[in-house]
Amino acid sequence: MVANNNSHFVDLFKHKTVVITGAGNGIGLGVLNSFIDAGAQVIAHLGRNPDYVNKVPTDVASFIGDFGDREQQDAFCQFVKSHTDKIDVLVNNAGTMFGRYPAQSLTDEQYLNVVELNQSAVVRITRELIPLLEAAQQSAIVNTVSISASTGGSPGSSIYSASKAFISTYTKALAKELAPLGIRANAVSPGVIDTDFHQRYSSPEKLAKTVTQIPLQRLGNADDCAPAYLFFGSAKLSGYISGQVLEINGGQY
Repeated sequence: MVANNNSHFVDLFKHKTVVITGAGNGIGLGVLNSFIDAGAQVIAHLGRNPDYVNKVPTDVASFIGDFGDREQQDAFCQFVKSHTDKIDVLVNNAGTMFGRYPAQSLTDEQYLNVVELNQSAVVRITRELIPLLEAAQQSAIVNTVSISASTGGSPGSSIYSASKAFISTYTKALAKELAPLGIRANAVSPGVIDTDFHQRYSSPEKLAKTVTQIPLQRLGNADDCAPAYLFFGSAKLSGYISGQVLEINGGQY
């Protein structure tokens, strides 16, 4: 992890409310800290692990829950509504691969688990929070997708990759549909980022080979990604940008 270099965003989100899902580790935690450094009030779904609460500042309104469970998705939306009557930025970042599932042996349960978290939860949470985004008048949705949404990913990640492609298209559709409400929608598409995700789902040998395919000759980190979320979240910086997917991958794609 490199030192946070987002000091030039100080006060950019002062008096702004930012809601982030999947903010307990990895890219989500980097995004959370960057918005806080920029002056935002943050309401965060941290993930399923209660220990993640210890990673975030005490003034963050923190929710622990499993978004593979529809009731937990609904509970989070109610949690957000109990803390604010407007949302300036919604970051849908929660998602994972669960495992590498070969296409020929993929079970219905594995398929449904990936789709529930990576697709359905994003759609439901966005739907429920649109009124709060509209109330902010100039607001933004920033969705996390993946380089695999464009490339198809590597063996065993077909459903994960397809679910991220769904969110990419969903983002572009939201940009058109929600524009009359004053809501912009964009997506950030990370490449191979050195987080717990790849420590779980990629071997050291695979990651070493990947580095050789990246023009910048290194894996990314959370701080490489975080500024893009602040950029898309700010009407001052990107007020005429909507429906876009920004690739952050060191030139790999």
